Amino acid sequence: MKLPFPSRIFSISKAPASGFTLIEMVISAALMAMILAAAYLCLSSGLRSQKLIESRADIVQGARVAISMMSADLRGARPLSKDIAFLGMQRMLEDVEADNLDFGTGNYTPKRRGESDFCEVSYFVSPDPKSGQLALWRRRDPTPDDEPLSGGSREEILRGVRGLRFEYYDGLDWYDDWGDPSGKNKAQTSLRLEPNLEGMPEAVRITLSVGSTRDKEQAEPPMVFQTVCRLTLAGLANAAGDSPDESPDTTAPQNQNQPTGATP
Repeated sequence: MKLPFPSRIFSISKAPASGFTLIEMVISAALMAMILAAAYLCLSSGLRSQKLIESRADIVQGARVAISMMSADLRGARPLSKDIAFLGMQRMLEDVEADNLDFGTGNYTPKRRGESDFCEVSYFVSPDPKSGQLALWRRRDPTPDDEPLSGGSREEILRGVRGLRFEYYDGLDWYDDWGDPSGKNKAQTSLRLEPNLEGMPEAVRITLSVGSTRDKEQAEPPMVFQTVCRLTLAGLANAAGDSPDESPDTTAPQNQNQPTGATP
């Protein structure tokens, strides 16, 4: 039996394969490159910001500790010696302000037998022996002697100092320096009024500039900290220094021949 021959012949053809054209591939690669570049920039910026924040946090913490130490010593300030009550001098290290400050303080806990709570204190800026960077130092001597500006031991307080300035207030004006290191202020100023050469100031203004100690971040601008500290015992010390025995007797001698209460 013969099968009927189909009247129509169907041709089966394969559908064309789907894919990306060359232009689509180029556009996709360009968009992917832009996305990766933007992600890298965001990540890099975030890492730089994190390092900067950490560095700034270290600076703020170190400066806060240094200012707290100076303020605590100044609040308990006392006359340094008989000839030098309080000494603050301007000083420059190349182009950096590096003022010196010397005074006595009661902010000290005795550690050895024979010591009291009085201690000679100095604050100054000097290069660090290891790194060579400027650092804030404190000198303390709990055994007073005839050399109030030397002796004792010193300790490093803060590195990365870019400037240290002290200003002194006598109740009316601010001065850039205070005291006379020679201790001859009374003889030299007997005929002129210079209140910043003797006694103790009522307040001290501290301006501290600190930068990063990391080599890659030293180009960053320094952070500036400022505070005003009042000397609690300044009034008592100045009143004790102005003893009546040192002032000349300006009272005219009374004529013994003149009766008391008579009008000349």
